[in-house]
Amino acid sequence: MTAKRDRLTGAGAQLVTEVSINFGSSLAGLAIPLVGSPVVVAVRQLVMAATVLPFYRPKLAGLTWRRLWPALALGVVLAVMNLTFYEAVDLLGLGIAATIEFLGPFALALASSRRLLDFVYATAAAGGVFLLTWSDGALNVLGILFALTAAASWAAYILLTRRVAVSFPGLEGISVASVVSLTLLVPFALLTVDWATLNWGVVGLLLAIGVLSSAFPYTLDTYILRRITPRLYAIITSFGPVIAALFGALVLGETFLLQQQIAILVVCVAAGAAIASQRDTPKSELEIIAGATP
Repeated sequence: MTAKRDRLTGAGAQLVTEVSINFGSSLAGLAIPLVGSPVVVAVRQLVMAATVLPFYRPKLAGLTWRRLWPALALGVVLAVMNLTFYEAVDLLGLGIAATIEFLGPFALALASSRRLLDFVYATAAAGGVFLLTWSDGALNVLGILFALTAAASWAAYILLTRRVAVSFPGLEGISVASVVSLTLLVPFALLTVDWATLNWGVVGLLLAIGVLSSAFPYTLDTYILRRITPRLYAIITSFGPVIAALFGALVLGETFLLQQQIAILVVCVAAGAAIASQRDTPKSELEIIAGATP
């Protein structure tokens, strides 16, 4: 009974984080025309660093390059992933950008598969994205390139996060990555910001984006992953594009043609079905460590 309750609370918390992240992204869609993507991403990373660093200050003494480089690379990937995603949101809209970006972790989940069924799921997802990007009769090439870059960065983020979690205790690796990301983003933010647009309302909006998109989800992730399996986590995440489309419509006033709505659902269903049908594999070193954490 306790295990079932833990799964339910973990799944519920994961759903809450999906809502939080996508609501934050919809608010970013409001802020980007005012201050630009670099400023939005820099403030988001600043909030993340302020959340993580006081509790997980990295101990760099004695660190070897072999342990440190994945955390440095993760910081670069974080900067690229968030910046390109928000640029895609500005050019394509939140619903379309989030759906294309999800191809990154979906492709990673299927990368080692040799099943014909997974090829069918991948083809369905690709067809959904094709419908999504062509259904309005126009093709925003730059926006799609930004979204695909964000997708590839998300896949790299997953791989590097696994490596960093094994190499560093707690969230120390994430704290190193947040500092690296912030260092890369701040110069772009300072060069592009229009100080005349900043007021307390805009600052409050930027801080809300940082809390909803970074601080709150990162706080809950450890709680969630101790209570649900990585497969269930991935399945719930696969519905992120639908949630993003809903917030795109509610907050940003985005509209979707019927075939665009179908395309988003096709991508989500294909991803969820592919992940749900995967066979269990032996626990990795990371999962063993996570499971042993009190």
